[in-house]
Amino acid sequence: MSEQKSRPPQDRPWESGWAPDTTRAPGTRRLWLAGALALATITACATAVTVMNSESGEPEHRAAQPSTLSSSAPGGLISFATPSKGGSEEAGAGRVHSSPSPTPTSVAPSAAPSPEPVKKAPKPPKASSGSSKPPKTPASHGTSIRSVNFSDRYWRVRDGYVRLDRIGSGPEQREDATFQRVTGLADSSCYSFTTADGRYLRHRSFVLVANNDDGSSLFRQDATFCPRSWSPSGALALESVNYPGRFLRHRDFRLRLDPYENSHQYRSDASFRMVAGLS
Repeated sequence: MSEQKSRPPQDRPWESGWAPDTTRAPGTRRLWLAGALALATITACATAVTVMNSESGEPEHRAAQPSTLSSSAPGGLISFATPSKGGSEEAGAGRVHSSPSPTPTSVAPSAAPSPEPVKKAPKPPKASSGSSKPPKTPASHGTSIRSVNFSDRYWRVRDGYVRLDRIGSGPEQREDATFQRVTGLADSSCYSFTTADGRYLRHRSFVLVANNDDGSSLFRQDATFCPRSWSPSGALALESVNYPGRFLRHRDFRLRLDPYENSHQYRSDASFRMVAGLS
């Protein structure tokens, strides 16, 4: 049977000499502190609401607006400037505006480069007054073109290329050496030449060939040659329209488009006479 001990009375001190204070309810000091803190919080909230309500009644134009600083301030900074009382000035009035940055000048696209840059050649010697115009040849039976320094050789289309050949009595060879001289495809003051089967003489990779007209602007320019007279004997040279300074000349008896050279050999190779057609 357990031994039951009676609880000591509350008004008696413990063995240490301390007795609980029963004169007031426990936690009274904490309750006072909590009440004071709640009262202070409510007061602060009420004050803040009052201030906010008073500020909300002001006109909207009183709000601060961002603007650039005056010229005395470092460039690029942003401040909040207070507008005037009237509020009628436009936003940004009185600001110091920086000068507009220069706009780069637009450059027109350059023209497409030619297959080979055209070098300006020295001008050929001018012809005398009596031979300034190329001689006219009858075109009823076509035109044949004869070399000046090889007077027994004529232009002739062979294997698609134009060569300087001796022409025999055969009708086929004579037909291959006879052309129709027509108005220049790219320049009406110049010449173009057609063969018996309707092809045109044009330069391709600076070699004279016979090709069918493909209707392109490049073809028309390649097939147009302007007559130039530089000899009193009535001979003429043929200059390219799209490559000024390049003339048709024979080299190894093949017709080519070569840059002008101020030499007797070049002028001889580039000089031709137009005569009546051989066919």
